[in-house]
Amino acid sequence: MEIADKKKISNRLKRTEGQIRGILKMIDEEKECIDIVTQLSAVRSSIDRVMGLVVAENFKKCLEEPSENPELQKEKIEQAIQLIIKK
Repeated sequence: MEIADKKKISNRLKRTEGQIRGILKMIDEEKECIDIVTQLSAVRSSIDRVMGLVVAENFKKCLEEPSENPELQKEKIEQAIQLIIKK
């Protein structure tokens, strides 16, 4: 994975971590349920984006640097596709 991609993923995860801390604070302060759920939804969306970036980057690497074993290559591509579909 390229350094720029690692930094992008790291920054997204740090932002998500901050969102989770904010949610914990909202719970402690007994904020409205709808506000907490809205923030939880934002965290889920952020995690989904990070997962997409990781899978896409690994899929790209798999295509750019094919395995010498065609069966292993096919298996890796199918795994990446399943991860994307599962999302």
